[in-house]
Amino acid sequence: MRSVYKKTSVIIFNKIVTTNYHLPVLSINHLQYSKMATVKVNPRIGVCQFTATSNKEENFSTCKSLIEKSAALGAKVIFLPEACDYIAETIQSSVDMAESLDGPILTQFKQLAQSNNVWLSAGFHIKSKSDENRVYNSHVMINSEGVITAVYNKAHLFDLDIKNTVKLTESSFTIPGSHIIEPIQTPVGRLGLATCYDLRFPDMAITLRQQGAEILTYPSVFTQTTGLAHWEPLLRSRAIENQCYVVAAAQIGKHNNKRTSYGHSMVVDPWGTVIAQCKDGTDVCLAEIDHEYLYKIRQDMPVQSHKRTDLYSPIN
Repeated sequence: MRSVYKKTSVIIFNKIVTTNYHLPVLSINHLQYSKMATVKVNPRIGVCQFTATSNKEENFSTCKSLIEKSAALGAKVIFLPEACDYIAETIQSSVDMAESLDGPILTQFKQLAQSNNVWLSAGFHIKSKSDENRVYNSHVMINSEGVITAVYNKAHLFDLDIKNTVKLTESSFTIPGSHIIEPIQTPVGRLGLATCYDLRFPDMAITLRQQGAEILTYPSVFTQTTGLAHWEPLLRSRAIENQCYVVAAAQIGKHNNKRTSYGHSMVVDPWGTVIAQCKDGTDVCLAEIDHEYLYKIRQDMPVQSHKRTDLYSPIN
C-alpha cells in the first residue's frame, strides 16, 4: 500500500477551492481506473454565516438572501446558525421575543424551504408552554415541503464568566433539553442534531454516531475568546473520532455592545479536513457530501469495532 494526496474541490460562491488530504490507496489497474472515472454527482449543502441582532425582520431578510443564494448554487440542505431569529440585548428581551413553533418567524422559514425546494437546519428561540421566564434553544429541521421534521432542544447550556472578558449565563433564561433526537434522514444523509456548546461533549456525538449519524451539525454562536482557541480543533475532533462529516453554521461579528461572535462557519470531512469555510462577514460556503468516501474511511479504519468496552463503559 502507498499513500497519496487525494484532491477535492468545493465551491464558495463562484470560486473553486481545492484542498489536499492524505489517505491510503491501493494500486489499481486500467480497467478499475476506467470504472472509477465515471462521473459521480454528490449532494451539495450550503452553510450560512451572518450577524443577527434584535431586529427580527432584518435577520430574516438576511437569511432569506443566503438561502436563495445557496439554493441557486445547488444546495439541497441549507444550514443556518444558532439564534438565527434574533440575538437580544437583554435576558428579558430574549424571553419576550420568543415565538412558538407555529409562530410568524418559523412560518416564514417554512415557506422559504418550500418555495426554494430545500431542507433547512436552523436555531431558534422557542417559547415554553410551562415556564414564562425561560425559553428553549431549539435546533429545528424543516423539509422541502415546509414541514418541521425534527426539533432538538439544546441540552448543554453555556454558562461562562471570564473576568473582564465575557459573561454569559444561558441557564438563567433557557430550559435545558431532556433528550437526544435520533439522526434524521435528509437528501444529503442521516443528520445528527446538536447545538453550539454541545460540541464540547464528545459523548453526545458518539451517541449520535452509534444511532446512525453520517453528518453531525452544530449551529452556533461561539464567543470570540473561545472560538479563537477551540472552534476548529473541536469540530475536527468530532469529525475524526466519529468518522462523520461535521457542519457548523455560525454567527459572526458584533451583535450589540455586549456580544461579539467568532464566525468561521465550516464543513469538516470524516478524515478531519476542513473542506469549506466562510470568509469574514455575511457569507455562504458550499460543500459536497461524499458517502462513498465516508464509508471507505469507516471500512479502512474500523475504529468503532476496535473499542475496548471490557475496559470502559460503552455509551448507551
